[in-house]
Amino acid sequence: MVTPSSPFSFLDDLFNRVGSRMQPPDWAIREIQHRTVLFLNHVLQQEPEAQQRLMRQQGRVALFQWRFVTMKFVATPAGLLDLAPEGAEPELTLSVTEESPFGLARAAFSGEKPAVRIEGDVQLAAEVNWLVDHVRWDVEDDLARLIGDVPAHTIATGARRAVDALRRFVGERSGKAGGSAGAE
Repeated sequence: MVTPSSPFSFLDDLFNRVGSRMQPPDWAIREIQHRTVLFLNHVLQQEPEAQQRLMRQQGRVALFQWRFVTMKFVATPAGLLDLAPEGAEPELTLSVTEESPFGLARAAFSGEKPAVRIEGDVQLAAEVNWLVDHVRWDVEDDLARLIGDVPAHTIATGARRAVDALRRFVGERSGKAGGSAGAE
C-alpha cells in the first residue's frame, strides 16, 4: 500500500483523480476487454492442464473487479475464456482489495499475489486459484517466433536480470522501512 509519506503518494492521488473523472468510451472498454480475453486465451493454450480444468467449468461465470475495472468471464467448452453475456450472473466474484496501482506493482515485483476478496462458488474459486498459481506466459517463446531463438533468449535473460534486480531493490526498501542506517 502507498503510505502518505511515500514518494508515490502524489502519483497515486493523481491516478485516483484522473481515473475517476476520465472514463474511456464504451467501445474502447469493450475493445480492451476483447483484447484481454484474446491474450488470456493465448496464454491458456500453452497449458493443456489449464484448458482441461476450464472445460470442467464450462458455462460458469466469474466477475473480476479492481477499482473501476470490471470484467465478467465465462468458461467455454474449449477450455478457454470468453466475455460473459450482458446480464449474466457471476457465480464467483474476485475483487482486488489493493486500490493503489503502485501497491500492486510493488507486490508483483516482490513476487506476492495481491490481496483478493473472494465471494461465491468454492470449486470455481479453487480452479481460478490453480490457474493463477500454475499458468505463466512464456514470453521468450512468443518473442522467439518473431525474432529467433538466440535474440529472444538474450532479451529474456536481460529482462530476468532486470526484474531480479528490481525485486531485490524493492525487498531492500521494504526491509528498511522503519529501520535506520547503521553507523560506519
